[in-house]
Amino acid sequence: MSSTTISQRFLRDALLAARLRLTLVISRREAVPRTVKELAAVAFDGGVTALQLREKDDLSDREIFDEASELNDFCKSRGRLFILNDRLDLALAAGADGVHLGQKDLPASAAARLLPPGFIMGVSVKTMAEARKALADGAAYLGVGAVFPTGSKDGADLVRPEIVREIVTLGLPTVAIGGLTPANAPEAWALEVTGLAVISALARAENPCAVAAGLLNA
Repeated sequence: MSSTTISQRFLRDALLAARLRLTLVISRREAVPRTVKELAAVAFDGGVTALQLREKDDLSDREIFDEASELNDFCKSRGRLFILNDRLDLALAAGADGVHLGQKDLPASAAARLLPPGFIMGVSVKTMAEARKALADGAAYLGVGAVFPTGSKDGADLVRPEIVREIVTLGLPTVAIGGLTPANAPEAWALEVTGLAVISALARAENPCAVAAGLLNA
């Protein structure tokens, strides 16, 4: 790999890391009593840099597409990234910036063959082996967790701090997720991750703007 290519990749990763500094991961059910758009608007004011829509309820493809399209336009108007969870087809159709894939979703190696230039693919990992494979398969960033106990995802196993640190050494933008709050965010940042992804701490907050600022400034 030439020095020019290395420099370009370093710049690309640094820019993506900045845009993934604080991600709100949310569904319409988790956003209640607000809508996803209402919650995102307040969270953006507090410094949230990206929105990941993660609809796990029994919604039709059309419902997810319509929601994703609206949120994509909203995020673009606010200069934030919009990423759709699980569904590469709907992410592409809605014009999203990227897709986030779990270990039980479409394999990243298969998804990579369908990605247009500049489209972002994130992959959830829990082990160094999964992280290495995601890197080889073309992931643009890694989501690692759960880093703390969480009630947002059933059966979420904790990833030990030393494993998170090891994954970070691969050099991809790495986002920690799972049980994050302003109180424990300093422990997560100490793992040298490039970003945090948050569900409950923002969705359940009376003042999501203040919580977002607290997470970023921890």
